[in-house]
Amino acid sequence: MKATAKLFFAIIFSCLALAFAVNAQDSKGVELFNGSDFSGWTFFMRSNSAPETTWSISNGIIHCTGRPAGYMRTEKSFHDYKLTVEWRFLSVAPYKDNTGVLAHMQLPDKVWPKCFECQGLHNHQGDFWLWGGADCAEPKNMKKNGVAMLQPSNENPVGEWNTFQTVCSGDTIEIIVNGKSMNKITGCNVSSGFIGIQSEGADMEVRKIFLEPLK
Repeated sequence: MKATAKLFFAIIFSCLALAFAVNAQDSKGVELFNGSDFSGWTFFMRSNSAPETTWSISNGIIHCTGRPAGYMRTEKSFHDYKLTVEWRFLSVAPYKDNTGVLAHMQLPDKVWPKCFECQGLHNHQGDFWLWGGADCAEPKNMKKNGVAMLQPSNENPVGEWNTFQTVCSGDTIEIIVNGKSMNKITGCNVSSGFIGIQSEGADMEVRKIFLEPLK
């Protein structure tokens, strides 16, 4: 075999090995927050406010002031995954204890885009809000676009960390709080999209955003 042919096959083999390694790593999950900056994320804030006045990172933890309303969202779209977010409120007062995970977000960016809001409001982590034409099979029992959880909150006291998980599988979305399934909606009319974390009043911290693809 000529040297050029050997080199060609060596390059092909290296590329395949690299692709396999990347896919193997992705199949085990990926940290969406790297602990140092907002790589992989973009922002949309009401009134086109500068994101840095709301979102910051210190000592490996995201801090959100909750003002003004808006969100940070992934630059990539995802489907069929389990998302784990570890967050905590720093205080509780009217309109200072509210956030949420926005699943299957669609463009254009606005407050609020077409998406399924997995409620992060204190003592209501398990409710769903449906925005911009997002819909599901379950009856709406909160105003016109909400599906309330039917059990007591499983949150930890304010100031302690909570593990908030969103499981998106096909046309279903489930909310799990501190290991307890709180609510599930089915027949969702959107099954993929961007992932967002809301700025909606909460003075809060986020230390982990981890995504695991579902098999």
